[in-house]
Amino acid sequence: MEFENKLDKKIDLGIPKEKMPKHIAIILDGNRRFAKRLSLDLWKGHEWGEKKVQKLLEWCYELEISELTLYAFSMQNFNRPKIEFDYLMNLFKEVCKKLLIDKRVDEYDLKIRFIGRIELFDEELQDLMNQITQKTKNNSKYILNMAMAYGGREELTDAIKSIANDINSGKIESQEINELLISNYLYMKDEPDLIIRTGGELRTSNFLPWQGIYSEWFFLEKYWPEFEKEDLINCIKEYSVREIRRGK
Repeated sequence: MEFENKLDKKIDLGIPKEKMPKHIAIILDGNRRFAKRLSLDLWKGHEWGEKKVQKLLEWCYELEISELTLYAFSMQNFNRPKIEFDYLMNLFKEVCKKLLIDKRVDEYDLKIRFIGRIELFDEELQDLMNQITQKTKNNSKYILNMAMAYGGREELTDAIKSIANDINSGKIESQEINELLISNYLYMKDEPDLIIRTGGELRTSNFLPWQGIYSEWFFLEKYWPEFEKEDLINCIKEYSVREIRRGK
């Protein structure tokens, strides 16, 4: 994954700063159906999807979106056919290798985090992810969260297990359990302002059930490889005019 050299420009949408989303999350859905439409092998759609992610990073930089979370590989995706699974693993490894040598990751102060049950991947991919995490851990201006081997129920299950272990070991008391404490045990504490799902499906698919409870959701008919800058801008503009109540 590489950034292009167009990252010195910014886009002003004329939206007040307080109305702009700071954190956007996206369910990257529709790669395989896009490939089928083009009469390609289904797994080839992921290559198109990865190229679109490259462009998305440029757009978010231009729009000064400070945090981006991408649902890249779910727990259920482990059940994909072996040929597709192996293709995806090799694609992820190539992306990680490129990120490790891309000087602009540090130039643009980009922190990259992987959230999910990363231990389920093979050692090579785990090592690459850990290298990227360590290399970018002190960056802070922009954050990219890659949800890999991720599931919302699994995240909550792991959090509950960790809390139970810490109660049993005396690190915390059960009376201390509240929303803030639970958030601190999740893979990711940050909450997206808006969540976009491409591909035409009208469901959340086990994505950020805790963090996304007050997010504004946008469901698009386009497959992920068809997603364009105008779609992102339109979602942001729609977000800016919605009345965000958060239960009030």
